[in-house]
Amino acid sequence: MAQKATIEFDSDKIDIDRLINTIEKTGYEVPLVKKTLLIEGMTCAACSSRVEKVLNKLEGVVKANVNLSTNKAVVEFPSGAVEDEILIETVEKAGYKAELERERDMDREKELREREVKSLKTSFIVSAILSLPLFSAMFFHMAGKENILTNGYFQLLLATPVQFIIGYRFYKGAFNSLRGGGANMDVLVAMGTSAAYFYSLYNVIVGVHEYYFEASAVIITLILLGKTFEAVAKGKTSEAIKKLMGLQPKTARVIKDGIEKDIPIEKVNIGDIIVVRPGERIPVDGIIIEGHSSIDESMITGESIPVDKVIGDQVIGATINKFGSFKFEAKKIGKDTVLSQIIKLVEDAQGSKAPVQRLADKISGIFVPIVVAIAAITFLGFYLIQGNFNTGLINAVAVLVIACPCALGLATPTAIMVGTGKGAENGILIKSGEHLERTHKMETIVFDKTGTITKGEPEVTDIVTYNSMDRDELLRIAATVEKSSEHPLGQAIVKKGEEELLEIIQPETFMAIPGKGLKAILEGKEIYIGNRKLMIESGMDIEGVEGELSRLEEEGKTAMIVGIDGNISGIIAVADQIKENSKKAIEELKNMGLEVYMITGDNERTAKAIAKRVGIDNVLAEVLPENKAEVVEDIRGKGKHVGMVGDGINDAPALAAADVGFAIGTGTDVAMEAADITLMRGDLMGIVTAIRLSHRTMRTIKQNLFWAFFYNSIGIPFAALGFLNPMIAGAAMAFSSVSVVTNSLRLRNFK
Repeated sequence: MAQKATIEFDSDKIDIDRLINTIEKTGYEVPLVKKTLLIEGMTCAACSSRVEKVLNKLEGVVKANVNLSTNKAVVEFPSGAVEDEILIETVEKAGYKAELERERDMDREKELREREVKSLKTSFIVSAILSLPLFSAMFFHMAGKENILTNGYFQLLLATPVQFIIGYRFYKGAFNSLRGGGANMDVLVAMGTSAAYFYSLYNVIVGVHEYYFEASAVIITLILLGKTFEAVAKGKTSEAIKKLMGLQPKTARVIKDGIEKDIPIEKVNIGDIIVVRPGERIPVDGIIIEGHSSIDESMITGESIPVDKVIGDQVIGATINKFGSFKFEAKKIGKDTVLSQIIKLVEDAQGSKAPVQRLADKISGIFVPIVVAIAAITFLGFYLIQGNFNTGLINAVAVLVIACPCALGLATPTAIMVGTGKGAENGILIKSGEHLERTHKMETIVFDKTGTITKGEPEVTDIVTYNSMDRDELLRIAATVEKSSEHPLGQAIVKKGEEELLEIIQPETFMAIPGKGLKAILEGKEIYIGNRKLMIESGMDIEGVEGELSRLEEEGKTAMIVGIDGNISGIIAVADQIKENSKKAIEELKNMGLEVYMITGDNERTAKAIAKRVGIDNVLAEVLPENKAEVVEDIRGKGKHVGMVGDGINDAPALAAADVGFAIGTGTDVAMEAADITLMRGDLMGIVTAIRLSHRTMRTIKQNLFWAFFYNSIGIPFAALGFLNPMIAGAAMAFSSVSVVTNSLRLRNFK
């Protein structure tokens, strides 16, 4: 009943994978689960790379993804294959602290972030106070003026607490990293500063007046300053999530036993009746059962104009009730609400990796050993060729310090965090960094017609009768037959019938014929309503009505033929109104250099008339719902990166088949599930915004990666050749990370 299998086995003779394979061979599935770990102690890309590697090696784990900017690991494995304790133990063996993320606790995260910033600030201030006299001593020494500041023992007294108390974090990080089988930024900093410190200590003991205490102390001080700025900036990258979390009201006014009562939002149940007054936020998702109002949904959809709501309309939790007061029935609570799902989607996207990051990850993994080798060659080169131990050591220290791979690890995730967060603020939900990158590469975009380019709310425009059929009688028969149909065109006829004829009865039998129309028996008569194909297949002659059909179709209307007992009795034309921004959006997309297609089940003439009105040249007409995905695959087969925009259930396979699927959020949940990017509004300008945002985010990532590589590729040779003082190297390294995060934060200004 619980759909669980409990297995006791000898782990020496059988492994988890074999158990899962056995279950799968029998024809059943062990579902994948995702666990999120909060990780403490990661300082650079090499750390996150190391944690990711050990988690991926763990038996049973399918995929592990570590994000340096959020300090989180998302681990996927078949349900029950890995214990929580094993995950934590594995991370701790690699030298980091880990805890399982429970229900998202913003306050806990904020507290951890603030504690980290406070600790870094304190360390930096103490380190700066102790380093300043050492830095000043350097100038006195250069000027040849000896005083207390230039005294070796005095310098030793100031440099030691900086090196071992304040710099303890680097030694600890380096030890954990090496014990875990890798090497990270802490290894470079600890090696570089220790070399300068211990060489200076040796000189103090033997009485040589060559000290480099100021180099080791100032390097630690500058790196701490950079880390402080970085921690503050990293906190800002997740502001979009904090904003979304802050929208949720804490209480709801529920009617219990006829009495209004404020209760915590966690205690609201499905079916509760909730009262909302003007100016209040709606606590959960539901349906209005009494009253009416205008609701500001901008925080969910990005649409600034309030939306009028009446009885039967859906309301979304966290949106603001502007004017009237109303009662609604709670339909979705907790993690099922639209807001919770948006937060989950944004979190998943922010924790994901874009393919462009793979290069940075690969480089980070091998970077530190290469840098240590370059530092060793630098030292030996100066010492053996020039016989200059001091210069060799200082240049080697400069190489170690400037070469930190932090900026490389932060380049992609910070930009993706800000980019996807910015998208959510504008009603654009991007599922992952990979989809953001694919959108950037897109060359062709295919639009479904109904409900995407058009409003999807067709209206009857013409009723033409034949064979002395009465107009109202034709409308009555058509509306009665269409009452059982789900098709929007059919619903338009029913609506027209109800407006003009009041009551509509149900037909005796009804059968939908996909892509063609429908057949029904009504009052003993055999009724067919549909396109030419249906009438011809049913043995009716359409030659006499062809002229009228062509005229209506050239006006962009969908003409449905009505056949009664083998004779054509009339034509009912229905037109779907084009959305107001469709033409403008398509124009903008063409200006971006995209090739635009329209796909529809309509006949070619109608399709071309609508396409012409919005400015689309490529029309794919008379495509049955089940063939849409094939058509998208055909375009992809020509070597093009294809985007598909749709809103209905029948668009879901095509959305999944495209390189990037865009679901119009006014459509169905199935389409949103299959899509890579969801627009909370029905406005096609959201597609333009999503593509612009992807271009801007990818540009930011490329700038970040350029700067990260630039610092190292320019800095390392300069340091190795002796053109870079270790203190300047420390400052450059510290601020390379800060510049990358700050560049990503510029995305917050995206309009």
